[in-house]
Amino acid sequence: MNEAINQAQLAFEKDEVPIGGILVDIVTNEIIAKSFNKVNKEKNAIYHCEIDLIINACKKLSSKYLNNLVMFVTLEPCLMCASAIKEAHVKKLYFGAYDEKKGGIEKNKLFSNAKHSFKTEVYGGIMEKECNNLLREFFKKIRT
Repeated sequence: MNEAINQAQLAFEKDEVPIGGILVDIVTNEIIAKSFNKVNKEKNAIYHCEIDLIINACKKLSSKYLNNLVMFVTLEPCLMCASAIKEAHVKKLYFGAYDEKKGGIEKNKLFSNAKHSFKTEVYGGIMEKECNNLLREFFKKIRT
């Protein structure tokens, strides 16, 4: 999660909402992809960190499925990103801060309702305080 936070810090420095993440190979522990939100830079509302991670990892591995990868991301994925994680067959998801407004995991229970589809293991609240602090600092900065 520390590397995901480092990516979020890079986003912060580029005036992007500080959400960062990585995808790690379960077998080799190699980081396959690193990213952060690029919505402002790309002028594209769906250019979230998780989407960028999935696109880059699929390209790098020449695969549409990421069965042996674990995602670490600093904020609970939105519904769009949660769906993409599930569709890409990411094995495990660890996220930092909970997103009370747009969270696609806890609020919408996306992963618990599916009966005959791939199930990603989900673990939330990892380094939650550090992830929340970065988000609070960012929004305090842009509102002053």
